[in-house]
Amino acid sequence: MRTTSVGVFRIATNGPGDVSGLLKLIESGKIDPKSILAILGKTEGNGGVNDFTREYAVSALCAALARYVGLPPDKIEQRIAFVMSGGTEGVLSPHITVFTRQRIVDRQAERISGKRLSIGMAHTRDFLPEELGRSAQIRETARAVATAMADANITDPQDVHFVQIKCPLLTSDRIEAASARGCGTVTNSAYSSMAYSRGASALGVAVALGEIEDKVSDEHVLRRFDLFSSVASTSAGIELMHNVVIVLGNSASSASPFEIAHAVMRDAIDSAAVIDALARVGLPIRSEPTAGRQLVNIFAKAEASPNGNVRGFRHTMLEDTDISATRHARAAVGGLISGLSGTGAIYVSGGAEHQGPAGGGPVAAIARLSIGED
Repeated sequence: MRTTSVGVFRIATNGPGDVSGLLKLIESGKIDPKSILAILGKTEGNGGVNDFTREYAVSALCAALARYVGLPPDKIEQRIAFVMSGGTEGVLSPHITVFTRQRIVDRQAERISGKRLSIGMAHTRDFLPEELGRSAQIRETARAVATAMADANITDPQDVHFVQIKCPLLTSDRIEAASARGCGTVTNSAYSSMAYSRGASALGVAVALGEIEDKVSDEHVLRRFDLFSSVASTSAGIELMHNVVIVLGNSASSASPFEIAHAVMRDAIDSAAVIDALARVGLPIRSEPTAGRQLVNIFAKAEASPNGNVRGFRHTMLEDTDISATRHARAAVGGLISGLSGTGAIYVSGGAEHQGPAGGGPVAAIARLSIGED
């Protein structure tokens, strides 16, 4: 029996604090604010440790939604999962993607066949600074992924196509707090801690979905890059100390007019994988809707190949002291996917440690189906 319906709304933003597009859809009745489960966004910050556009965007959204859901702004994050990814280099366009979920009572939904888009959310407990990038983060993330899958009514790991995680990073204050307790952190660099946290979180996804058979421990993080998840997308930020987990997949319990599918890019120029992901949701390589289907958004990870070359040719992303490698990678992958999909309003996040093979990353596409299409 189909019990839920998931909605997806991509909304352009004029800045990190711009909530006008969301409020317009709420006021017009197209979005029920109480049905919002998660909001993923791209902001025009630098994506680094000091990127406060992420926190600013979340603060603006919480303040705007508070009066609609009957909660104070500081309680909104307990109800809605926010994942803001900084960095819109190149042709990438700042935007948010709003996911809603509602219970349904319409029996007409039973005429839908096949599995449709479903979403689930979970949080880990707060981590101690010394736990970031280590087994504790892997273990707790795996538990949260299982919880989010159950929340989405997804039982088969093969039906999971994208797992978005917002995870913490280390700051000087957090490192000092751990040291005062006699505990060492995985690194003393705030910037490096982003990679450790992203990597451990991704390995947690791989463990939860059975993508890794061997037991994973501290020494595997950022060392065994042959261990990875094909659907994990993790983003580190200063604004939290726990992991926010959002599972996106297809479920027979959903009556959503959307479907999701994924593929895995083996490097930053793997156009075939992007084409494959689009084809799996029935979309050709052009912007116009076909056969009643329309692209809603594409979500991807980007990373500079760690061996310093792409398909035998040297790149300088890792050696550029003016622009960080993650910014180079976001721009490159963003340009590739935008050209194939016909829009720059896509979600491309940098730093793909253990998220797809080294130098590559997962790419997932969501398409809207026409009403009544199977």
